[in-house]
Amino acid sequence: MHMLDLFWLFFIIASLQPVLRRKMLEASRLRMIQRLEHKRKSRVIALIHRQETMSLLGFPVMRYIDINDSEEILRAIKLTDPNMPIDLILHTPGGLVLATKQIARALRNRPGKVTVFVPHYAMSGGTMIALAADEIVMDENAVLGPLDPQLGQYPAASILRVAEKKGEKADDQTLIYADLAEKAIQQVKETIMELASESIPKEKVPELADLLSKGKWTHDYPITVDEAKELGLPVSTDMPEEVYMFMNLFEMPTQHGRPSVQYIPSPYHPASQGNAAKTK
Repeated sequence: MHMLDLFWLFFIIASLQPVLRRKMLEASRLRMIQRLEHKRKSRVIALIHRQETMSLLGFPVMRYIDINDSEEILRAIKLTDPNMPIDLILHTPGGLVLATKQIARALRNRPGKVTVFVPHYAMSGGTMIALAADEIVMDENAVLGPLDPQLGQYPAASILRVAEKKGEKADDQTLIYADLAEKAIQQVKETIMELASESIPKEKVPELADLLSKGKWTHDYPITVDEAKELGLPVSTDMPEEVYMFMNLFEMPTQHGRPSVQYIPSPYHPASQGNAAKTK
């Protein structure tokens, strides 16, 4: 073979490697989903929005809940017997209200049990989806988030407070934003009250809707397991090991080829550490 032939062979292999690696990862994820479905006798759906890297150019891509996600999840629900349990693995920073509400309503209207698993975080729209579930299973360190609407780069609740403080001195643009903010908060509050599952005590739903929609916290405030339980959410921490194993199949991208977190990826126990020390 000539050097030019070797060059083209190397180029073809290098080009195909990311594709083959991606296919192998997808196959591993499907096997893990099947394993969890067999264990729980349910339909497992995953909505994962971890930052990903484009295979060729290497640029990080941030993802969020969009119409494509709602279409796929609604299709999966349609393919599932109404009485069969659905397990949704949720890892997302949130996204479009329209898509989020479609997913949450479809889950809320199912006669079969719906369980949402939150291994790390489900913020904003992710929390709205979790509210529609009969059970929310969270890792002990996982978090949910407030649902206060955002208009552009500003929280709706903050826009209302500024308009109230300025009063007659507020300009037209501020008053327009304040009108939109008031509508947005009311819409989100009504949506929370509509979607809240029957597992949440009815007397707590109005208070829950107020807390999550009216800007008591900043939009990125982490609602912990203990706080979620105090709010009346049906939360448990009985997370299946398969969910963690599934999440391990979604690699985090590294910048400049160097990871920011490093450790030996194996379980550690005091006894094993002691034995390791003796062998040194």
